[in-house]
Amino acid sequence: MDKLNHFNQSGNAHMVDVGHKDSTARRAIASGKIVMQAETLAMIKAGDHKKGDVLAVARIAGIMAAKRTSDLIPLCHPLALTHIDIEFIINENESSVECLATVETQGQTGVEMEALTATQISLLTIYDMCKAVDRGMTMTNIHLKEKLGGKSGHWTRD
Repeated sequence: MDKLNHFNQSGNAHMVDVGHKDSTARRAIASGKIVMQAETLAMIKAGDHKKGDVLAVARIAGIMAAKRTSDLIPLCHPLALTHIDIEFIINENESSVECLATVETQGQTGVEMEALTATQISLLTIYDMCKAVDRGMTMTNIHLKEKLGGKSGHWTRD
C-alpha cells in the first residue's frame, strides 16, 4: 500500500505539492444512489413536486459542489474544471435514483474528489427536496467508478 501523501515527514497534514507534475487530461466518474418509497419516486418522475423539478435542482447542486470541492475538503487543490456532467438513472424496481457524476480537467492533479462530492451533494439535494414526504430515504453505494490521467493512468473499479 502506498503511503498517505497528505502528511509530511513530521506527520503533519499538508497540501501535496503538485507543481512538478505534468499537466494531463484528467477525468473521474463517481456514482451513488438514493433509495426511497415508490410514491416519492413517482412524484420525482412526474415533476410535480411543489418545490420544483427535483432532478434539475439536484443536477445544478452537483455541478456547484464539484466546483467548490476545495472549499469543503481542506487538502484538495482548487481546480479549473473543464467539464461536469451529472446524470440520473431512475430504477423503478429498486425505487431509486442513481447519480453518475463525470468531472474533467486539464491539470496536475485528479478530479476524483470533485466527482465524489458532486455525487453526494446531488443525492443530498434529492433528500432535502423530498424529506417532507419521505424521511426514510437512504443514500448508498457512493464510490469512484473510474479515473483517467496522471502518473497512475487509467483505473476502473472491478
